[in-house]
Amino acid sequence: MSVLEVEFSDGIALVRLNRPDARNALNPELIVALANCWAQLQADADVRVVVLTAAMGSTFCAGFDLARYIPLLTGVREPEDDWDRAVVEDPGLAAKATLRDTDLGRPLIVAANGHAIAGGMEMLLAGDLRVVATGARLGLSEVKLGLIPGMGGTARLARLVAPALAAEMLLTGNPIDADGALAAGLVNYVVGAEKVEEVALELAATIAANAPLAVQAARKVMRQAADLSEAEALALESAEVTKVAATEDAQEGPRAFMEKRPPVFKGR
Repeated sequence: MSVLEVEFSDGIALVRLNRPDARNALNPELIVALANCWAQLQADADVRVVVLTAAMGSTFCAGFDLARYIPLLTGVREPEDDWDRAVVEDPGLAAKATLRDTDLGRPLIVAANGHAIAGGMEMLLAGDLRVVATGARLGLSEVKLGLIPGMGGTARLARLVAPALAAEMLLTGNPIDADGALAAGLVNYVVGAEKVEEVALELAATIAANAPLAVQAARKVMRQAADLSEAEALALESAEVTKVAATEDAQEGPRAFMEKRPPVFKGR
């Protein structure tokens, strides 16, 4: 059984964590598989949207596997197989796998059909849109283990929610529930666990039907604007507007509207 499943359909890549018996925890094999998967999707121009979910169970992802992965980092456990050796030889694989150091260059929808804790929460934070199961708990529990979030959690949470909530979550290590995350603006939708993937794929289909270069440009400005002054952000926006306006898709969209037909966007 593969620890990671990937399906492709109509410009959408569906990536599914598949270690339900281990709460989809990130062991060395899954870390390597995710890092390789993201690299392949980055290079695939046919992929317009990515959806990250997990095999059905109570947990979307419980973070790093404390029995298999963490002891490798501390030197308590010696590498036992090729997966172990891979993560020891390339410590950066974990950051790539959890999307700390990886930007897919197209929208990522995270469909958390269960609890998202520690590294699982950090992958949730890396998404552009988030669909979460009713009753799911979302948290960064690292301080309870003598650690801090190291895969983007400390940096990203404070950008996405009010400072008071970010401080409480990071310093206590206590999770919030799905409804609290929705009220805080951290997630887009809260639905039954059995509906999470369906809702995420509906969102993905809507995005995939749009002009891909326009979507990517809008996402780029949105993500980078927070680190820029207003003048710099507006300059970036203007530059992207100019680039997109010169594409074939920018001609196709208005033409299709005038002809009262669905546009056929080709990403060029």
